[in-house]
Amino acid sequence: MDFELTDEQVMLRDTVRDLLAKAYTPETRLEVTDTELGWSREVWRQLAELGVLGLSFSEDDGGMGAGPVETMVVLEEIGRRLAPEPLLDAVLVPGGLVAALGSAEQRQRILPEVAGGGRLLAFAHGEPGVRWPSAEVSTTAVAQGDSYAVTGTKNPVGHGDCADEFVVSATLPDGGLGLFLVAADASGVSRTPYRTVDGQRGAQVEFAAAPAELLGSGTEAVAQAIVRAQALLCAESIGAMDEALRLTTDYLKTRKQFGVTLSKFQTLTQRAANMYVSLELARSMSLYANAALVDGDADPIIASRARLQVGRAARHVGQEAIQMHGGIGVTAEYPVSHYVARLTAIERTLGGSLEHLQVLSAQVGAYDQPEL
Repeated sequence: MDFELTDEQVMLRDTVRDLLAKAYTPETRLEVTDTELGWSREVWRQLAELGVLGLSFSEDDGGMGAGPVETMVVLEEIGRRLAPEPLLDAVLVPGGLVAALGSAEQRQRILPEVAGGGRLLAFAHGEPGVRWPSAEVSTTAVAQGDSYAVTGTKNPVGHGDCADEFVVSATLPDGGLGLFLVAADASGVSRTPYRTVDGQRGAQVEFAAAPAELLGSGTEAVAQAIVRAQALLCAESIGAMDEALRLTTDYLKTRKQFGVTLSKFQTLTQRAANMYVSLELARSMSLYANAALVDGDADPIIASRARLQVGRAARHVGQEAIQMHGGIGVTAEYPVSHYVARLTAIERTLGGSLEHLQVLSAQVGAYDQPEL
């Protein structure tokens, strides 16, 4: 397999990198994340004009028809600049579900507007007290003529505070799992927004007999969407770790102690080298997870393998970055603390390292024993 990016993929990477670099310095990012919305609609508009928001949708649905590698490249740049725009929460995950399950009418009504930046979606699946990998859903859907009414509580809903429409998982009257479209301003919908530890936004969303439109049967589609999200979270982590390592090595080259730069101390350079090793191991696993998606294999075991390695690497890189920066590393004014906060939040999203290790350990008996 060729692990090098094509010329088109390099151009996509560089274009997104330039856009986000111009939009966000550490200071301007703090200003944007402190606003009520928490991200920039101007940057969102520019991403839409570049085709990034429609990257994963088919051309018939108003998108670019790109594959997993292109979305991986973009998410790495999102992580590198800590861009707060909700590409994963508002487009890739819920939009992917609409693309996979929606009728031609639903896709044509929703996806071109999402790709153009005019409509924000959110995937309302997680519920209070339910941790991944549990697939338990207590939200219910009741048929009302040709439509449905959805009742239940969803939390956390990533960027549910600003969503125009929710893709909601709920138990069907026959006991299966369904996915439904619910307008954010529909009757019976209320949401409590909050800010997360990494400066992102989320919401608890209450549905009280909210009118809903059936999207499709959701069990397999949700499982595949979560695997794709796991791979994209790995990619975002790689970008964040790459930049955290760069900040750390630059600091070692400039900060002086006892009249010499910190890079002259062998122990510190060895620790930085170990950070690099962790990053490259994580990068390989991120490529592994996305390569599986390219082959059409949305395997949750592969996703857990990647998330475990990337999560462990993120903790190592983050902790070392803080330690080698010293006191400045934990200040809100210095960017490295925000990279560590984001890496920590990603490590806790859709299962932490412990949960992924439990998933993998449960599969040990399924592997063939080596012959001696």
